[in-house]
Amino acid sequence: MAPINTRSNWTKKMASRACLAAAVAAGSSRSAAAFSTSLRSGVAGGRALSSISGKSSFVASSYHAAVAGSSSLAAFGNNGSRIAANRASINSIQLHMSSTDAEQSTADVEAQIATKGDEIRSLKENGIAKPELAPHIQELLALKAKLEELTVSTAEQSSADVEAEIAAKGDEIRTLKESGTAKPELAPHIQELLALKAKLAELTGEAAPAPAPKKEKKKNPPKKQQNTNAKKDESEMSINELRENRLGKVAAMRDAGAEPFAYVYDPNRTASQLTEEYEGKLEPGEEDVNNEHTSCEEEITVAGRIMARRVFGKLAFYTLQDETGTIQLQFDKKRLGERDGDSFKNLKAWTDSGDIIGAKGTIRRTDKGELTLYANEWTMLTKSALPLPDKYHGLTDVSKRYRNRHLDLIVNPSVRETFYKRAKITSSLRRQLDAKGFLEIETPVLHTQPGGAEAKPFETYHNTMDMDLTLRIATELHLKRLVIGGFPRVYELGRIFRNEGISTRHNPEFTSVELYQAYADYHDMMDLTEELVCGMANEVSDSLTLPYGEHTISLERPWRRVTMHDVVKEEIPDFDFDLHDPSTLDAAKAAATAAGVPDVQRCSSVGYVLNACFEELCEPKLIQPTYVIDYPIEVSPLSKPHRSKPGMVERFELFATGRELANSFSELTDPVDQRERFEAQAAKKEAGDEEACDVDEEFLSALEQGMPPTGGLGIGIDRLVMLLTDSPSIRDVIAFPLLKPDA
Repeated sequence: MAPINTRSNWTKKMASRACLAAAVAAGSSRSAAAFSTSLRSGVAGGRALSSISGKSSFVASSYHAAVAGSSSLAAFGNNGSRIAANRASINSIQLHMSSTDAEQSTADVEAQIATKGDEIRSLKENGIAKPELAPHIQELLALKAKLEELTVSTAEQSSADVEAEIAAKGDEIRTLKESGTAKPELAPHIQELLALKAKLAELTGEAAPAPAPKKEKKKNPPKKQQNTNAKKDESEMSINELRENRLGKVAAMRDAGAEPFAYVYDPNRTASQLTEEYEGKLEPGEEDVNNEHTSCEEEITVAGRIMARRVFGKLAFYTLQDETGTIQLQFDKKRLGERDGDSFKNLKAWTDSGDIIGAKGTIRRTDKGELTLYANEWTMLTKSALPLPDKYHGLTDVSKRYRNRHLDLIVNPSVRETFYKRAKITSSLRRQLDAKGFLEIETPVLHTQPGGAEAKPFETYHNTMDMDLTLRIATELHLKRLVIGGFPRVYELGRIFRNEGISTRHNPEFTSVELYQAYADYHDMMDLTEELVCGMANEVSDSLTLPYGEHTISLERPWRRVTMHDVVKEEIPDFDFDLHDPSTLDAAKAAATAAGVPDVQRCSSVGYVLNACFEELCEPKLIQPTYVIDYPIEVSPLSKPHRSKPGMVERFELFATGRELANSFSELTDPVDQRERFEAQAAKKEAGDEEACDVDEEFLSALEQGMPPTGGLGIGIDRLVMLLTDSPSIRDVIAFPLLKPDA
């Protein structure tokens, strides 16, 4: 057998690459036709140069110089689209050569195997004894092992190459679109992209073409109905056909004695645990046969959902996703067959993307360096009857994401991360309050009359008691009754229901925490709010400086504190009217109207005008955390009068990113004052205000027993989670937001 001239082969390859790259570079300053001619010339030149010997360094240098020249040409002229196309061509050429190299390498080993086999047969015919044959047989076995390794590497590389070509072609099409290329000229590029995607589908085994129908003699119909969709391309199936096809696999599994919906499975490792344990360990191609790099003493066992599957004859690579991330699984027909002869055949026949499976094996790194579980066996845990969303387009429609949150969580890791953080935020809040001596006590959701806030309630009816009821709009009044009863620190984290509008900031049902602390006031509540919010931020972030949309929010303490009157004067400098003087009402309305505040003519006092000016002009501009303090008494029926400012109350609201996050009072403890404010609210309701409350006699009766000085605080959990997770809409942080029925 003649020795392989590796130096000559390398020289030929590098010569071809140099000429191809030079042709591509030349195309940057020529027409498309000239570029095509240059490319053909480059290929021909590469072939001619391959006969030159002893010039390998020159050829390599020419190749790299040509590639660099192509890149530098991007700085000249208006040939952006051509240059992008040429660069894409370089990528395509390199990928093609890489694939050709792999194929050539495999062919070389196959040729060596054939030659060695002929040599062994010749030696046997010449009567060579077995001991003398042994080294030749060992060499033949080593060559076969090498071929198997190359086959695995080639299978992995082939899929990766096509994916890279798809990405390059996509970039090229986008560049052509940006340069104004007409649709007819784009058409061949799009067809090429579709062909590449079809090629990838064939490589991954996700879409196999249907075989040509065979002509058969007429036979009696079989007892069992055949699954006509089993070999049909999935891309051509309707949802009903896909479902029928998958349920056919369920039946096939049961016929074979396998359970498609397992009862229990015991994984001992997650994807993230394996990634952490094997960080910086194992060289490409190396396998941890004896679990030397993990603390797990048993066979590595994982479980999760199949997100992608790539099948190459006797090999298969799956991407498995669990709650912590993804890991690759490698299945080999020979290896699986050591425990179950039909295991690999069943794997290909029964599994689809979306199925939940378990796998046991050892950890290795592929030749490309990807951490992989090399499976010894697999188990179907749950057969999915429906496919996952389209691989290339995913689940991007916002309405569909909200309606199909389960799919949203499966295919969008960032969504799972948002709800993971939400859970950590609420857990942190409870831990902090519990550590400060607060007790969480649940209060009723069904109320005989709404109270604790100005909001329109949802109404319902209790059949047995023959009672009209409402869903709670706040937990305030019942929690205050607990303070009166002797619990000095209480809170409830729960759902609130308000029959109001829907927007990116409002949802009919939302989560809030309300807490009450005896012997405290609204100044204490400001300090407590900062401490709680910063504690929750630290639970999900490494910094108190957070991104939110186009803004950067700093939660570093202390936060700004400004009165409502002062913040309005920043927008209307001459708004300086006495809240107690009715004669200033018309002047206040005129100033507000001149500043563009709508509907102020309906306001019945200067306090209402002040509040309208704040909501219209100031609130959207409060991006950094800001306490707006000292509100007009008219808009705060449950707050204690300000100790030094007549007509005002001791109340604050916390604002950030232009929206309210928290509300707090020095709570009103005077039962006579409280009754008067309730009666004023009842008069508003009688006049048609659906958000005003009635007189709550049960609460007034409790208040007359005496409530200690108390500070109260309410925080909107959904809006706070929006801030801490950089989510633009409240629906992004509510797992199942209320939606209209799908038409």
